[in-house]
Amino acid sequence: MFELSFNQVMKHMGVTLILKDLNFQVYAGERVGIVGANGCGKSTILKMIAGIEPLNLYPGSWSKGYDFGWISKPKEATVAYLDQIPSFPEHYSVKDVLNLAFEEVLELEQQMRELEQQMQTEDAETLEKIMKRYARLTEVYEVKGGYDMQEKFGKICTGLKLSDSFLEKPFIQLSGGEKTTVMLGKLLMDRPDILLLDEPTNHLDTESIEWLETYLSQYSGIIIIVSHDRYFLDNTVNKIIEIEDMTAQTFKGNYSSYVAQKEEQMRIQYEDYREQQKKISNMEKTVKELRDWALKADNNKFFRRAASIQIKLDKLERVDRPVFERPNMRMNLKSTQRSGNEVIKAIEVSKRFEDKVILDSADLMVQYGERVGLVGPNGCGKTTFLKMLLGEMPTDGGHLTLGANVKAAYLPQEITFINEEHTVLECFRDEVIILEGKAREYLAKYMFYGKRVFTKVCELSGGERIRLKLAKLLYEEVNLLILDEPTNHLDIDSIETFEEALEDFNGTIFFISHDRYFINKVAQRLVAIEDRKLKGYEGNYDFYKEIRSEQVERIKEVKCMPAQSPKVVSTEVLEIRIEACEAAMAALEEAMTAAGQDYQQLTMLNLEKEALSQTLESLWTEWTFFLF
Repeated sequence: MFELSFNQVMKHMGVTLILKDLNFQVYAGERVGIVGANGCGKSTILKMIAGIEPLNLYPGSWSKGYDFGWISKPKEATVAYLDQIPSFPEHYSVKDVLNLAFEEVLELEQQMRELEQQMQTEDAETLEKIMKRYARLTEVYEVKGGYDMQEKFGKICTGLKLSDSFLEKPFIQLSGGEKTTVMLGKLLMDRPDILLLDEPTNHLDTESIEWLETYLSQYSGIIIIVSHDRYFLDNTVNKIIEIEDMTAQTFKGNYSSYVAQKEEQMRIQYEDYREQQKKISNMEKTVKELRDWALKADNNKFFRRAASIQIKLDKLERVDRPVFERPNMRMNLKSTQRSGNEVIKAIEVSKRFEDKVILDSADLMVQYGERVGLVGPNGCGKTTFLKMLLGEMPTDGGHLTLGANVKAAYLPQEITFINEEHTVLECFRDEVIILEGKAREYLAKYMFYGKRVFTKVCELSGGERIRLKLAKLLYEEVNLLILDEPTNHLDIDSIETFEEALEDFNGTIFFISHDRYFINKVAQRLVAIEDRKLKGYEGNYDFYKEIRSEQVERIKEVKCMPAQSPKVVSTEVLEIRIEACEAAMAALEEAMTAAGQDYQQLTMLNLEKEALSQTLESLWTEWTFFLF
């Protein structure tokens, strides 16, 4: 069976040991998630598999900085790693970069076209040779997937929402997130034997993430994923490798299964630890008593028995006390005096960029204490709405305001600081008056310990930048948190700490996120940008998804009524369809009456009614056309 394995791997970065005695195996068809705190070596493991980060082996030497161990994989196995963004010629478009996945196939296709041209002019003898060569090329072309190339290209571009206009853009002009998405598309087209994905969901919207989940579930090779997206891990992987204390431990199942197994493992370990501590205490007490008796009775027999028990005690394999809480942020979100009831108010807000309409007479009300998530596909205007709310961008029409006594803190998607050359300590004290000692004590809550506070801001990792930004934002008491993709670059432990802090926050939370696990934990209500409006859904992401699925199915049912060409369709057929829709509308109205005060059920039924009403209106329009 195809196998990738790490055997006793020890890895240094410079002279710092980051991995020691790493052992695990991955078999054909397995989809593996690697989890662990930021900086524990997850991405390094992917780079070692890809051959980007070599093991610096010096046989027989255990000096500081030298690596050790073996990484085994079949020589013929192809490997691709997402995080690499190679440079391409300046004139390359997005389409050119994607087509590199089919470089060999396109070369074969070019040779076949040339042979086809030659067939038209050569004599019979030469033609026979050309046809034989053409047949061989055709066979290789088919084996290499040439006939499926366009279908594969279209499928992946649709799934990742790479539009025709986007495909023509110069690759060099794309943002970092756009380049990552394009490289993900190229990797999926390459279909390597071992697919290595480092945070693949960071720059994708929810629809694209769900498409990727489906695509990966049908992937035949090995997939190894580093991700902090717990929902994504639940839907894609069947094995978890946890990196902790520089070693690896393997768990069967998805992320939720790993969490349950880990908790049970720690419970058992703690019970074993307590039992062993009792045994050790009794043995130590016995040794002491025997020695006391030996001294009082001047009897070497007691000394020998004490020495025998002490030897057993020294040789005892100790059970470590499990670490239930590891160093992490200690956030304490306290709201200031409460704001008015109306925290965010949008009345007939409109916004457009040239020919693209983002919002058209959109309305929204967020009340004090609500936790509201703003959702929708990339490019629909979520971040634009936040910028208009904060006054960083004007509306084209309508009113968008914050309520009375609102004190807001905004965590943007792209974290920037005024002076990147300042140290963490200087950056924090730029805008607040606080003694250095108190500042360092406060920063320690956000995991900036000791000399780390003297690190320049420009040298911080993505997760550290978010922690510093949060420290600055939350030093002053606020009653409204506005968050744009807050979980990007945070590890799972930090995300869970953040979620716990948000649960205790007494103010209002308005956020954008594609992290469905985070949305489920935090949101009480979702607002979706749909048809250039702001449409509300009570409940979390799972409830929203259920409603949207039911809407789609309802519309499909109506649309799947027998379709006929305009010449064949009669008013009688249309009247039958209208009657069916009206009957469905009546049933929905009865269900709404029966729902009473069940707001969630009413919301779901009302959305179905709106969709059915649009279908009914189009049927009446068509009926009128035939009548007159």
